[in-house]
Amino acid sequence: MITVRGMPWGIALFLVYAFLILSGVGLALGPVVEQAVLVPITLPGIVLMALLAYTIFTITLVLQRKAAARTLALGLLTLSVPAVPLAILGNLLIVAAVVVVIALVLLRGLRTPAAVAWLNQE
Repeated sequence: MITVRGMPWGIALFLVYAFLILSGVGLALGPVVEQAVLVPITLPGIVLMALLAYTIFTITLVLQRKAAARTLALGLLTLSVPAVPLAILGNLLIVAAVVVVIALVLLRGLRTPAAVAWLNQE
């Protein structure tokens, strides 16, 4: 049974981040499914399915407290890198600043000794 008692704040914050990504993917699937009627394989569809699989796999490993989850979580965190220039190009400076702050806090939280110790299963 999975318990969240004693979960480090960095892990909990990452799980919130990952579930927000899942929500975004779910919201973006509508137009992709509509395109699939005309063209069964599209680049947006492939990207969304890969992101969906990667995110679910990472969440599963984090909840199982596997050591490999830390590296995958840091990889999922890199999604914030292209979001910053896109926000700046869209003249959304506050959004870009928020994304940078969240990314730095998550990076710090995932690198704490408590987070590393919590993800200790082989």
